[in-house]
Amino acid sequence: MKNFLDERRERLNKFQELINRKQVEFKPIDIPDGVFTQCEQCNSAIYNKDLMQNLDVCPFCGYHLKIDAHKRILFTVDENSFVELDKEVTSLNPLGMPEYEDKLNKGKRMSKMNEAFLSGTATLDGIKVAIGVLDSYFMMGSMGSAVGEKVTRLIEYSAHNNLPLIIFSASGGARMQESILSLMQMAKTSAALNLLEQKKILYISVLTNPTTGGVAASFASLGDIMIAERSSVIGFAGARVIKQTIGQDLPAGFQTDQFQLEKGQVDMVVLRKNMKETLVKLLKLHQYEVKR
Repeated sequence: MKNFLDERRERLNKFQELINRKQVEFKPIDIPDGVFTQCEQCNSAIYNKDLMQNLDVCPFCGYHLKIDAHKRILFTVDENSFVELDKEVTSLNPLGMPEYEDKLNKGKRMSKMNEAFLSGTATLDGIKVAIGVLDSYFMMGSMGSAVGEKVTRLIEYSAHNNLPLIIFSASGGARMQESILSLMQMAKTSAALNLLEQKKILYISVLTNPTTGGVAASFASLGDIMIAERSSVIGFAGARVIKQTIGQDLPAGFQTDQFQLEKGQVDMVVLRKNMKETLVKLLKLHQYEVKR
């Protein structure tokens, strides 16, 4: 019996050696650009048509990928109901910062927008609203003078027309190329929201990935109802900067949507597929009527 097993083992070893010596040729597969997208969280390759049908949410791990302002409008409001406002407002270079114009032009090409904030009116299940969306593809959705002006005009339009206001934030903060002029927009937009407070008009602020810096420290955090979209990073400064400043270890996941919910910064965390339904319920709860 032992001789039989030894002989069998020897044959298997020789077979394994033969397999290992065999050369296998791999031919590269030419996959055109724009067919697949890699998930930032689980690194899965997702077929773009499947990704679009799933509202740009990874079907494997549920991670909500970043989307541009036009997709946000498409996924959120009633079909063909969006009417843009203040499209002509664009950034200048008031401080003469080098290469700023080049970055603005690059942002326009990438986002297909004149500025990082898309604003207008639309309907959600027949309810008319004023709506604005920051686009992270335009200089990380940063807020300069033009963005602050567009946000303020949208708030004023909401107040003058008695429309509920919804703003989706996705920003890296105040735009450093405009220095103090950019920081002034924090006070400007925050002050404008007093118009809604005086007229008891609902303002829903939706924080998406990422919402940071001067935007997080101003109008994005002043909603009557605060919503965080799943997979969002929310905070003022980066974790490394905060740790170096205070000299202490930070709680795990302290800038995630769930952490913000636990600490009371946001009222709810909502999946993208449920966002429109949630907004409609909130609007109806506050007695806004359908206008067909």
